[in-house]
Amino acid sequence: MKWLSLAICVVAYLFCTRAVSASIRRLGRSKEVAEVRIKYLEKTSRILLFVAFVIVLCLTLGFGYGQVSLFLSSAFAVIGVALFAQWSILSNITASMVIFFGFPYRVGDEIKVTDADFDLSGTVEEISLFHVLIRTAEGNLITYPNNLILQKPVIKLDRGNTDFPQKVAPRHPE
Repeated sequence: MKWLSLAICVVAYLFCTRAVSASIRRLGRSKEVAEVRIKYLEKTSRILLFVAFVIVLCLTLGFGYGQVSLFLSSAFAVIGVALFAQWSILSNITASMVIFFGFPYRVGDEIKVTDADFDLSGTVEEISLFHVLIRTAEGNLITYPNNLILQKPVIKLDRGNTDFPQKVAPRHPE
């Protein structure tokens, strides 16, 4: 009976992995997202599915819920302490998922990140798991963290225009 349960868990894991990857690929292509970003999100989702698979596998093999939860809480405590100083890593990974699904700008768009201290305008070259690469008009490459780009207003510029967009007079019906 355990072997049948294990086989069902493995088949379900493989099915879920393929279904989630296919869904991410389909959504990414419909939103015209770069292939590299799609692969980042697929990899992250596979890791999360694998962790869930290991938990289900442990429970299926007969480990008690208390034993599994004790192991997981210990593992997460160690990981939490290890990553406490690097909290920005986790926030950047989370922000990359938000950017994947909701960021209105794509690679090749000219944008301006409104920052009072720096001129952050240029063309989006790449959006990766941790940062967005912006190429300035002078040819410099700005590496901007994903979690910060979600916190600042971003303006999509017209081609060749590096200033803020001009206000457009409202249209009145005649």
